Amino acid sequence: MNGPKLFGYLFGLPISETLVNTWITMAIAFVMCFVLTRNLKKHPGKAQVIGEGIVTAIDNLVGSAMGKDKMKFAPYILSLMMFLIFANTCGLYGLRSPTGDISFPLTLALITFVLIEVYTWKGRGPKGYFKEFIEPYPFMLPINIIEKFSRPVSMTFRIFGNLVGGIIIMLLVYEGLSGLTYLALIIPIPLHFYFDIFVGCIQAFIFSMLTMVFIARGMDD
Repeated sequence: MNGPKLFGYLFGLPISETLVNTWITMAIAFVMCFVLTRNLKKHPGKAQVIGEGIVTAIDNLVGSAMGKDKMKFAPYILSLMMFLIFANTCGLYGLRSPTGDISFPLTLALITFVLIEVYTWKGRGPKGYFKEFIEPYPFMLPINIIEKFSRPVSMTFRIFGNLVGGIIIMLLVYEGLSGLTYLALIIPIPLHFYFDIFVGCIQAFIFSMLTMVFIARGMDD
């Protein structure tokens, strides 16, 4: 499988296919949010009903996973989940998924890692933060350190591995069906449904759930 294409440089920085597709994903998410939230009315139309349904679902998810006292994270979780869903399903409209480039999920995992550590420090204080490293016994210190710093690694490779696996399989399918016009139009449809929609949405949900669980666990004593 070839790596992401390079489209050129901007201010000396490389503009890769991953970056361009990320911009496209952000634009799609922005347009969707704009369409669903414009002209809000007391008696909502179909678009507003869909938007309110999505917000309510995320609020309920955050409330059940993190607790009602942590609802301030709902906007971030909504943005993260929507962003990942659109990024993971790029294959449906002929784009290479940004999550197929390890730098993309790694960046999101590092953002989550920073949030976990910051809110663990704020929730438990310095004493509680460092006490976590020697729980339940002091000799567990090396294992606890490895466990803490392995979180972003495991979150990165979980979503990266699943998406890259799907990309490779689809490339092999299209390569194998080259020259078979009708089969090339029919056979990939259920595979795209599974790898792009099902796996993409499931991985977005899992990544968001892990973010919520780790942050909530860190904040609670």
